Amino acid sequence: MTAFSLAAAQSISIAGDVPANIERHLAFMRAAAEQGVQLLVFPELSLTGYEPSLAAELAIAPEDRVLAPLREMAQELRLTAVVGMPIRLAPEAGVLIGALVLGADGSLAVYTKQHLHDGEEAAFVPGQGGAVVEFGADRISLAVCADFSHASHPRAAAQVGATVYAAGVLISEGGYATDSALLQGYAAEYGLLVLMANHGGPSGGWACAGRSAIWAADGSLLAVVPGVGNALLIASRHAERWTSQVIAL
Repeated sequence: MTAFSLAAAQSISIAGDVPANIERHLAFMRAAAEQGVQLLVFPELSLTGYEPSLAAELAIAPEDRVLAPLREMAQELRLTAVVGMPIRLAPEAGVLIGALVLGADGSLAVYTKQHLHDGEEAAFVPGQGGAVVEFGADRISLAVCADFSHASHPRAAAQVGATVYAAGVLISEGGYATDSALLQGYAAEYGLLVLMANHGGPSGGWACAGRSAIWAADGSLLAVVPGVGNALLIASRHAERWTSQVIAL
């Protein structure tokens, strides 16, 4: 199989400060590119923080110019980045929790969170998911947080031939044991490399657990960030063997 490198960006978001969060994302992208990363996945709503009360005010169209620095950097670095943002697909439409795929080739794809947590319906509407992201023979199926709590979601990923299941999440200290066990189980059950990118600090009143992780397709843990804070978690495949590293930022 061809070489492939992907990473979870365990980032700390500043509530509602999109310009500052963009700068932090750009720093992560540059650090990832220096390590040869091809696909970089950020946490749920990484560009705003997990702030449902601010979502309607901050929501953008996916093509909004506010994302131009990120899209241009993705092309310059030849790196595909998946960033979290509240979005509207039409001016009067409801707000969706989006994972925007900023392609290394200048393309833009949109994944929208399909399954909402209890209470999120006050600020958001359910989305429709999105297409797999392809890197040669590798097929990456995306998820946003509560999506993976529904077993049908990773099952559908496996059924369309995904090789990687990549989730941008907000997981608190209280939920980490249960949620990480679910993701590890999906890796083993469906033969998927599973990547989980969690917030590295508090967001939306939640004490986020950090500890972003990557599990191999047999369910074994490839690597985990040891705690909270800004960190880059990288997994690279060479000659069918996976290696990993954690870089504090």
